[in-house]
Amino acid sequence: MSRYSMILQWSDEDELFLVTIPEFSDRVVMPCTHGKTREEAINNGEEVIEMYLEAWETEGETIPEPSTLLVA
Repeated sequence: MSRYSMILQWSDEDELFLVTIPEFSDRVVMPCTHGKTREEAINNGEEVIEMYLEAWETEGETIPEPSTLLVA
């Protein structure tokens, strides 16, 4: 499992959970995937993260760093 963030939001219009990956937002059109259930959306999000990381590594592109939640 990756350390990248995922934001899941329900869309009444699409009747799906939409997935946004904040660390990828400047390089990938968001939302980047979806699912009919939370579990499906999370699994799809993890697959998308792996897909982009592999592609960027293969192409020699810079890979965004995962964000870390800082609690004061």
